[in-house]
Amino acid sequence: MATKPKSAKKAPAKASKADMLKFYSDMLLIRRFEEKAGQLYGMGKIAGFCHLYIGQEAVVTGMQACLKDGDQVITGYRDHGHMLACGLDPNGVMAELTGRIGGLSRGKGGSMHMFSKEKNFYGGHGIVGAQVPLGTGLAFANKYRGNDNVSLAYFGDGAANQGQVYEAFNMASLWKLPVIYVIENNMYAMGTSVERASAEVELFKRGISFEIEGEEVDGMDVLAVREAGEKAVKHARAGKGPYILEMKTYRYRGHSMSDPAKYRKREEVDDIRTHHDPIEGLKGQIIEQGYATEDDLKKIDNEIKAIVKEAADFSLASPEPDASELWTDVLIEGAA
Repeated sequence: MATKPKSAKKAPAKASKADMLKFYSDMLLIRRFEEKAGQLYGMGKIAGFCHLYIGQEAVVTGMQACLKDGDQVITGYRDHGHMLACGLDPNGVMAELTGRIGGLSRGKGGSMHMFSKEKNFYGGHGIVGAQVPLGTGLAFANKYRGNDNVSLAYFGDGAANQGQVYEAFNMASLWKLPVIYVIENNMYAMGTSVERASAEVELFKRGISFEIEGEEVDGMDVLAVREAGEKAVKHARAGKGPYILEMKTYRYRGHSMSDPAKYRKREEVDDIRTHHDPIEGLKGQIIEQGYATEDDLKKIDNEIKAIVKEAADFSLASPEPDASELWTDVLIEGAA
């Protein structure tokens, strides 16, 4: 059984009523959206690969709260939650999953390859670890241009063993690039536990030989994520170079929709859902502090379900791309 996704005990982070309700709403949108995506996949409306973010919602929600306009985000193929957190239209995200022209990549990228220049979201990348040097390149561009933007490069515990990650670490540290490496350690990579695949299981230490600071964070606590994220972003924005945040989190579903996840015991998943769920945990804090009632939060849930239903309806009503779209967005012709 994998180690539970918990960090060392410390004083709980605090937040305002407005922040806590926003975090609750944002995480719930990701959860309900992914549940609907799973349903559509089962109905055959989503083809190919589909990697759900259920259970990990606190990571991207907390980190997004630390950013300003101009900061960039890049991640791997478990990207739906990241797009929603960046403020992308759920209709466009769902239409992309179903391969329709109304999708954010015009139906040609699908679940694993979505982009938005407008929101500074640079993908969704299907090659394991490929986004890490790209995210480092975004940070290089920021430093070259002399702005104070930072880039977030998300990757998982499986990608943490890829060689290109360490080439990127070396370059980022050498040139003091403003990049935060967010390791979403959901304990199992594709299907092998961290303990069986990694000689050093404390992944935040992977930057030591490159003199990159890092820390472990309870990735199931959105307030703890934001607190750590603010520290890392301040570090990078001040010109001190890269920072590593290892988010100890957990995915409730298999690696992808085709993965039955038989390498985990049901008791393990049930224990995390019962005692460490990021949404239920925040819900308890909101009610305990008197910021909202059960009925208030149920109303938010119903509003979000309506948004997700609209996204699903939009995606299924949107037409498929014309065959001529195969020849668009392939290259940019330079001036003669």
